[in-house]
Formats: sequence, C-alpha cells, structure tokens
Amino acid sequence: MVIGSITTFAWLIKPLIGYTIDNSLSKRAWIFISLFLDIIFVLFLGLMQMPLIFLIALLVFNSGSAAFRDVAVDGIMCVEGKKYQATGKIQSIQWVSLLAAGLITGIGGGFIAEKWGYKAGFLFLIPIYLLVGLPAYFYHEERGEKKYSTLPADLKKLFGDKRILIIGLFIFLYKFSPSFGTPLFFIQRDSFKWSKIWIGSLATISTVFGVVGSLLYYKFSQRINLKKWLFYSVFLGAVTTLSYLYYTRVSAVIYDVFYSFLGMFIFLMVMDFMARHSVKGLEATSFALLCSINNLSGVASNLSGAFLLPRLGLQWLIVLSALASFLCLPLIRKIE
Repeated sequence: MVIGSITTFAWLIKPLIGYTIDNSLSKRAWIFISLFLDIIFVLFLGLMQMPLIFLIALLVFNSGSAAFRDVAVDGIMCVEGKKYQATGKIQSIQWVSLLAAGLITGIGGGFIAEKWGYKAGFLFLIPIYLLVGLPAYFYHEERGEKKYSTLPADLKKLFGDKRILIIGLFIFLYKFSPSFGTPLFFIQRDSFKWSKIWIGSLATISTVFGVVGSLLYYKFSQRINLKKWLFYSVFLGAVTTLSYLYYTRVSAVIYDVFYSFLGMFIFLMVMDFMARHSVKGLEATSFALLCSINNLSGVASNLSGAFLLPRLGLQWLIVLSALASFLCLPLIRKIE
C-alpha cells in the first residue's frame, strides 16, 4: 500500500502538471515526450534485473509520465470539445476506449505474463506506445499567439473566477457521501460465499454494461440540459443508495450490473460538465483541478465511511450516505 501511494504521487498534483502543459511546448509535444519516456521505462523493466529501490523509482517516473499524458489528452479534449460543442462525445469515446482496453489488458496481459513472463509483457507495450503516437502525430493543435502571463496572473484568473470556485465546491459535495463499498465486498465473500472467479466475472459483466452507458451518453450528450439532469441525478443517487438496504444474492447482481450502466452515464455527465466549464487558455490546468477535487471527494468519502461504519453500523451508514447526496442541491441554482 505504501509503494502504491508513492508511485501514484504525480496524480495528486495534476493541476501543477496541467499548468506546465498549458504554458510550455504544446499538448501534442507532451504526449510524445511521455510516450518516449514510457518506452525507455519498459525497456528497463523488460531487459534488466534491478533492486527494489530502483524499481520503485522507475515506477514513480512512469506514473509521472502517464499523468502528463493523461492531462495533455484531457486538455485537448477540453479545447476541441468546447470548439465543436462535443465534450460529452469525446469523453464517451475516451471512456469506452479505457474500459475496453482494461478488459483486453486483463485477459491479454495475464496470458502473456503466464506464457512468457512479466518481462515479455512489458516489452509488448512498445508497439502499443508507438500505435498511441499515431493519432497524436496527425493531430495539429491550433495555437494562437501566446500572450505573456505570469503565475500570479494565471492564479488570479483561475481562482478569481467565482464560477470555478462554485463548480469546484459543487463537484466535491455532489460526489461526497460516506462510502460503504468495502463492507459489501465482505458480505459477498463471507455471507454469500461467492468465489473469486464469480466476483471477477461479475466485475467484467459490469464493465461491459459500463461501456453501454458510455455509448448511450455519446448518443444523447448534446441533447440533454446538464444542469437539469444533474439536479435529477441527485435524487436518483439517493434512491439507488437506499436500495442497498436490501442486499441479497440476487439484488447484488442486479445492482452491480444496472448501476454500472447508470453510474457510467452519470459519471460522464459530471466529466462533461467539468470540461464545458474549463477556463479558456488554462484548459489543462482547470480541468485537472476539477478532477483533483472530484478525486479528493472520493478520498473523503472512503475515509468518512471507514470512520463511521463501526460507530453507526452498515444500515445507518447507507441512510447517512443517501442524505449526504442532497448537500450539493443549494449550489445548482448558482451555477451559470
């Protein structure tokens, strides 16, 4: 857990990475730099034996490189998406790709690791990285005349925007609710006596329905009133949370499958909302900032759930989590 925390540090400072990308080189250039560094990384892992400390250092390095690529791609999504009013469509494609890639990686990566070993698995990533570079090569970023700006001026532009502050607080409260996901996993394992294979299979089925939710959002993203749908989703989220008060072998399967579909649709709606409200000229920075607030809310939900579970018990924690869904409602009318 400690090693995992160390290697994901770069993802906690994504707004700083976004600011670097917005103010130096181009988003396309940062994607190429990231891919080049990742190829070097997998060559080291695929061809060398190394002590643990060196391995951890490389993993931190690789995590930072991936974070730069992720923020650069999201910056392009914001710029091009707002330009063509297609932020929702682009994000739907992004997440369908990520979910599908996760399924392929889980199956293909496991097969390669078992058949040829983990080193071969890393080396097989090289042609993948080269393929990823192709769309970046053909993408031509429109870069207007860059006006000179200083860090204080950009910070004032970002945090002096009352709209961004309200949206950031809304996102935090919208996503915050004391978490109870881990206790449900223990119920599946200890009470339902589900095997690891069945739990993994159910997760795979849920991922497929998540893809369906992404495709549905692609179809309807430009037709829905985001503000109105966010309002309705608050009540829907409270109802679905309360449904976990009735948790059986059958309902658990239904919840996992149906809520994966519904959850991905709502997730993309929130991501689309954040992309549409990114700050012009600081798209990578502002979107990364809102994503960090979103992630921080998830951490707060997990910590509060862990603290409250032994004090309230699972049923009252579920009720409290449902009530927490309504904390964001007063802010919706203030969002322009």
